[in-house]
Amino acid sequence: MLIETKDPIMPPAVVALFGAGGKMGCRLTDNLMARPEYDMRYVETGEAGTANLATRGLASTPEADALTDADIVILALPDRALGGVARHVVPRIKSGALVMCLDPAAPHAGELPERGDIGYFVTHPCHPPVFNDEDGEARKDYFGGVKAKQHIVCALQQGTEAHYKQGEAIARAMYAPVMTSHRITVGQMALLEPAMAETVAACCIMIIREAMDEVVKRGVPEAAARDFLLGHVNIPLAIVFGEVSSPFSDGAKLIIEHGRHLLFKPDWKQVFEPESVKEQVRAIVSGTPPPAP
Repeated sequence: MLIETKDPIMPPAVVALFGAGGKMGCRLTDNLMARPEYDMRYVETGEAGTANLATRGLASTPEADALTDADIVILALPDRALGGVARHVVPRIKSGALVMCLDPAAPHAGELPERGDIGYFVTHPCHPPVFNDEDGEARKDYFGGVKAKQHIVCALQQGTEAHYKQGEAIARAMYAPVMTSHRITVGQMALLEPAMAETVAACCIMIIREAMDEVVKRGVPEAAARDFLLGHVNIPLAIVFGEVSSPFSDGAKLIIEHGRHLLFKPDWKQVFEPESVKEQVRAIVSGTPPPAP
């Protein structure tokens, strides 16, 4: 006789979310609070963060209670504070638990305490891409995690494949709606951010804005400068990243190379060298600039 069996119903994973009422914590709280697969414990000590939780009908859980039987501990904390909190929290969690960080800076800088019987998982949103198919309110969801779709990156610094699956599942939930989840290493994530996304790309975007401000100072009406610049940012992005087949004109190619020689050092790509990346993440967690080259 064939006996039909069903998979056992597993209890929700206990999740302690530190910094639950902060800027990033609130984004995670909003997405996780209604997920039945997670038994949420919200840890928040600041007055503003506690008030943010209250507006959602939530109360802060005392740290000791939150850590009792926690399967997953999420550290949604500023980079400069994360190491100190981790050194306080990690010794108190149960064996086999998973600790999650939302940025590679502290893990790559060696800020997480050594403990071989737990998992360390790092995840970060890619944010909604410039080239997208969003409509309506989703087009204004620049950070993602509300209405706009985004990709994410995930890395297992230490632990088991079960830890990775557990971490990726909750990462998809807290950054939803998610398209692709890319599995990389923590070192590779540090190459992406800060090195690529902040040290290079965000820096260049700040310079682009300064260029607009400069032409406005020199007499161009601000509205005209803004409209002209944002349109002329859109086209090069589409050309360089292969969204259109049209190439730059010969004149544009000539003056782009002229600008490269004027604005960038020939060895600027040294920001991706391992020691430079380490200096960048150490600067982030310490709050002090890296040494001058």
